Amino acid sequence: MKILFGVDVGGTDIKLGAFDWKSQELLKKWNIKTNLSDEGKRIIPDVAKEIQGYLSVHGLDESDVYGIGMGIPGPVDKDGNVEVCVNLFWRNFNPAEEMKKFFPKAYIQAGNDANVAALGEFVQGAGRKYKTMMLITLGTGVGGGIILNGNIVLGSSGLAGEIGHIAVGPKDSGNCNCGNCGCVDQFAPATGIVRRMKKILAENEGVSQLREMQDFTAKDVCDQAKKGDPLAIECVEFCMGVLGRAMAMFAHAFDPEVFVIGGGVSNAGSLITDAIYKEYKKNFFLTDKKNNIILAELGNDAGIIGASALVSEEGKFGYII
Repeated sequence: MKILFGVDVGGTDIKLGAFDWKSQELLKKWNIKTNLSDEGKRIIPDVAKEIQGYLSVHGLDESDVYGIGMGIPGPVDKDGNVEVCVNLFWRNFNPAEEMKKFFPKAYIQAGNDANVAALGEFVQGAGRKYKTMMLITLGTGVGGGIILNGNIVLGSSGLAGEIGHIAVGPKDSGNCNCGNCGCVDQFAPATGIVRRMKKILAENEGVSQLREMQDFTAKDVCDQAKKGDPLAIECVEFCMGVLGRAMAMFAHAFDPEVFVIGGGVSNAGSLITDAIYKEYKKNFFLTDKKNNIILAELGNDAGIIGASALVSEEGKFGYII
């Protein structure tokens, strides 16, 4: 029995999934804590140990591993090199080559986590009916991954799809972590929604239930917006409007059939997609036919499903540079 392993490496947790190579069926999924000691050098050995443990429990050995795919929270080039990954303390590191030391006969690939999640939605999720799509994830930050005709759009430096750092927002938000100002990443993710809501409350005397909450979250803001809180509605429409303008720019550049919205903030459903579309259609001029904007379907499994798809068949999914 040949097994695929999909690994979604995060700064706090690592998600793993074991898949049947022929059917692509998910056999098991589990999490481990990310060990960041020794400048992240324990991460790959820890993942290898988990895979070896799965094989042992199921009476399998290393010859039963067809492939191991990994999603990494940072830019990854076509050869699997990571120049810098701040969250994992990696610099000039190739995780696929490191994993190969433990599984020399397996097909091993690594990619940016947003690109890998986009591939997951493309093969098994909301994008499976389309040939071209862009996944946008709204979590702690904003991530993006582009799939064109089954290939991941990588870019010369692995930065394609970084919609979070399109600067279309107001400059009153301070500097983004990237050094620019007005980036989508300062408004559309969970942290951006909370930041903007606090600004609205400070500058506006209007009534809002959020004034009674000491440490409200983006979910609280969205929940109150659904209940008709005018200041919460203003916040959601403003933050998602920034994203909508950036998406219009991306649509003019590569014209995907569909935008798929994922990440924790997307759990607010049509509240989010309606606010995005409202501003998006105001800024997309060249045709009356607008690209679809839909919600992701795979949730937290998108990363492991995409990572396994990356190695499901050698050469099946390529990169556009």
